[in-house]
Amino acid sequence: MTLTPTDVRGLLDRHGLAPRKSDGQNFLVDPNTVTRLVTAAELEPDDRVVEIGPGLGSMTVALADAVEHVTAIEVDAGLVVALDEVLDGRDDVTVLHADAMDVDVDRLPGRPDRVVANLPYSVATPLVLHVFAGEVVRDAWVMVQREVGERWVAGVGDSAYGAVSVKLALVADVQIGLVVPRSVFWPVPNVDSVMVRATRRPDAPTPAERRWLRTVVDAAFAQRRKTLRNNLRRVFPTAEQALEVAAIDPGLRAEALPPAAFVTLAEGLRTTGGGRTP
Repeated sequence: MTLTPTDVRGLLDRHGLAPRKSDGQNFLVDPNTVTRLVTAAELEPDDRVVEIGPGLGSMTVALADAVEHVTAIEVDAGLVVALDEVLDGRDDVTVLHADAMDVDVDRLPGRPDRVVANLPYSVATPLVLHVFAGEVVRDAWVMVQREVGERWVAGVGDSAYGAVSVKLALVADVQIGLVVPRSVFWPVPNVDSVMVRATRRPDAPTPAERRWLRTVVDAAFAQRRKTLRNNLRRVFPTAEQALEVAAIDPGLRAEALPPAAFVTLAEGLRTTGGGRTP
């Protein structure tokens, strides 16, 4: 069952709810789009999926029809109650009332390893980094604001390339899959959306390595107009030496470095004693 605008209004009215613009609550109300998104996810019948932000459940139902089990994580208590009505006791969906940022996906029952989500735009980047922070999730098929998706997939030379682009590229291969027009939502948002596929890299850094890399990347991009030398030495006392060891021109800006160069830089900082911030 895909919810129509009339269904959505009826559910919200019955439960005394209203879409909250501040939380990015725009509900999918086009059956063809739901089918298109679930089909494009390339799911298998025996997959176990985590859906973050199921809302009123249009995609949840379609996902459950396509896979073995769906764990739907919803932070809004009112929507959880409405979602229970839509799901009508289905045993192939588990609804978890929680903030997804507080959920250790690796520890979920059944160890689901695929993620599908319509992510709130304000927290999309932290959420996708969070689901890849563990070891179980192998890929994510997520909807985000178009500008966010373009930032995620940006490379050296793109105006959108920045710290977020690097952090994601180090853990996953990221590609924009589909463009989703604003007209398929109710209420209609002010932006277009894209579906992004992020597939874990087999050579992704370990959790400990990722934490260190995030520190280095954030320092390097702290002030985009400044050089690597100037940004890094504010945090790392051995910045100059590390850049020399890594064979990186200290006069470059962070935006000139491909993701792999940050791995080399991070190792240089570690070996030169820059592993501890002053």
